[in-house]
Formats: sequence, structure tokens, C-alpha cells
Amino acid sequence: MRLIKLSLLALLLALAACASGTSAADALERVQYAWSGAIRWGDFAGARSLVDPEVRAEKTMSEMEMARYDQVQVSSYRSTGSSVNSEAGLAVRDVRIGVINRHTMAEREVAYREQWRWDEEARTWWLTSDLPDLWAGQ
Repeated sequence: MRLIKLSLLALLLALAACASGTSAADALERVQYAWSGAIRWGDFAGARSLVDPEVRAEKTMSEMEMARYDQVQVSSYRSTGSSVNSEAGLAVRDVRIGVINRHTMAEREVAYREQWRWDEEARTWWLTSDLPDLWAGQ
């Protein structure tokens, strides 16, 4: 009977460890979901919080630059391909973003490549490619 109790306790501890430990792949899926949701809903300030802190410090954005994102409405956001190099802690996802200019109501599609870096210390992925340039070529 004691052996059964010890076995059940060990099993419970193992399950708890599995539930609390998250893999980098799970973390990537969660952060990409949060990123794409923020972009879809036009929360560019929230999306910028997922950008690598080093990139944010290097490339500060003025109020005017951030306000420019208020001039567009995102109509679609779809992944066209991705790859992950777990050993190097790098991931890439290509997306197509449908963008509507709020002033002219003209719609266009922008290609964007997300580049992600795994931060072992923070146990999170950071976007290293910053906010998408929704005005490329315009």
C-alpha cells in the first residue's frame, strides 16, 4: 500500500512539473498569437511591447511615428510560411497583412517577415524585426 501511495505521489509531481514547464515551441506559439492579435486589432503600442528590448532601445519611435499607425485599419493577417531553428533559438514567419488607409479607403497588401529570438533568461521570444512597415513603397 505504501508503494502505491509513493508511486501516486511521484506521478502527481511529474504531472505538475509537466504542466508548469513550458517549451520554447509553446512559448513561440503563444507570443506569435499575441503579436498577430495585437496587429489585427490595431494595437501597435501593445505589439511593440513584444519587440526585443534592445531593438526598441536602438530604434525609438516618436509619437508622430506611432500615430501614423492610427491612419490604417488592418483587414487581414495571414501566415504564408514559417521555420524554427530550436537549437539556435531563432524563428521566422512570413505574413501578408491587408491594410486599409482610413482616409482614402484604399486597400492593399503588405508582405512582412517576422524574425523571433528566444531569450533563455527571460524564457520568452522577442521579435527582432520591429513593427511592420505598412507604407513600404509609398
